[in-house]
Amino acid sequence: MEFQYFQPAKALAPYIRHYYQFASSDNAAYEDTVFPSGNTEVIFNLGGGIWESFQDNAFRKNPAIELWGQITRPLAIRSSGAHLMLGVRFFTHGTPFAIDDEIGIFNDQVSDLTNVMGGDIRDLHGRLLEAQSIDMRITLLDNFFASKLTRASRRQDRLDKVARILTSIAKDPTENNIGRVAGTFGITTRYLHKLVYQHTGLSPKSFDKIHRFKTSLKLIGENKLPLTSIAYDAGYFDQSHFIRDFKSFTGLTPSAYLNNLSAVNQMLIN
Repeated sequence: MEFQYFQPAKALAPYIRHYYQFASSDNAAYEDTVFPSGNTEVIFNLGGGIWESFQDNAFRKNPAIELWGQITRPLAIRSSGAHLMLGVRFFTHGTPFAIDDEIGIFNDQVSDLTNVMGGDIRDLHGRLLEAQSIDMRITLLDNFFASKLTRASRRQDRLDKVARILTSIAKDPTENNIGRVAGTFGITTRYLHKLVYQHTGLSPKSFDKIHRFKTSLKLIGENKLPLTSIAYDAGYFDQSHFIRDFKSFTGLTPSAYLNNLSAVNQMLIN
């Protein structure tokens, strides 16, 4: 397996975290579990392999152009065949400039993006398949999403406000900080909840929990601190809170996860 990361054009950088290419020439069957990351993603399948995700109590084949909504619980995936995938990973607040639908309706599922964006995204997929290099593909992505951003210019002020709110929440990785953040922005906690959910698919509390969880994943991956220290450094009130939240997001205790580090989920913290 090989992951490569690419930065978007400057105008897109506040909304798109990065592009990535995933390549695998191994035809062996592969299984993993995807954990919550706080990001939404678009994935273009350019190879011959098959990906499936566990939805509605069964494994179902993922579409050629995947829209990953917010994942809030463990999601099993499996694949077969050789893969070439090109992904667009949005910041938590970033998807609404490209997709008009309320993002929360896509939570915990892998949807067919052609049902959401229609012919435009299908045409882009065709051009990506024909492109002869990764540089050409990145240029195609930049041009496509830049045009979407231009059309969404009226939304940018609100998207930027949500980004600032999320940054404030992330800077204070402790529980029960939502009221303080709302006060800083001069809004009620009820309006903050509505604003964040409309633009991210997550409640402020869910975003806060996922942010602390991602911080703990990164620290576990570095393997430099005992789990007790990781809990406090990630903003958990105590060890029991850490273990409970971690298990709800992964199905594993932190110590069990440490013994089963996954390439897919280590990718999620980048």
